[in-house]
Amino acid sequence: MTKLQRVQNIAAGVLMLLFTWLILRFAEDGIQLVAAIVSISLTVMGIRYLIYYFTMARRMVGGKRLFFIGAIVLDFGIFTSTLSEVPTLYIILYLVGIHAFSGTVDLLHALEAKKVGAGSWKLKFATGLLDLITGAACLVFFRVPRVAVFIYCAGLVYSAILRIISAFRKTAIIYIQ
Repeated sequence: MTKLQRVQNIAAGVLMLLFTWLILRFAEDGIQLVAAIVSISLTVMGIRYLIYYFTMARRMVGGKRLFFIGAIVLDFGIFTSTLSEVPTLYIILYLVGIHAFSGTVDLLHALEAKKVGAGSWKLKFATGLLDLITGAACLVFFRVPRVAVFIYCAGLVYSAILRIISAFRKTAIIYIQ
């Protein structure tokens, strides 16, 4: 990880903590803020994937996969921005789906990393498990949007702390002589 990437990870973690504070400060409109933050982050992530595809990955092996990921994530971001007028139940169910999918993918990556003997599988496994627990907790408390907002904020704080910790980790460098 380069120094710029480390600074970006720290800045992203601090920004996530700031968003958590903002959501908790305006807790009465928390579910709408959560939908707005998820919408903005998915849209930006989709645009970043598409820019990366058109600038670099177009001729790479597996580049089309990045294009499809970017298009789907951008679509989810735009779709989330339309959820401001629907009942909060749909927003909570949408968040449950996002957390369940993300947690499942993280768990599968962790199990694959364990299979090849990578040392970072435990952290990925914990992240995936926490994502699944967050989604399940939101599903359990779907009738109380405030509790779902607090659960989402707890998951956001956890992700921010992990991001900041990963910025200070030493990166393994392989030298070929």
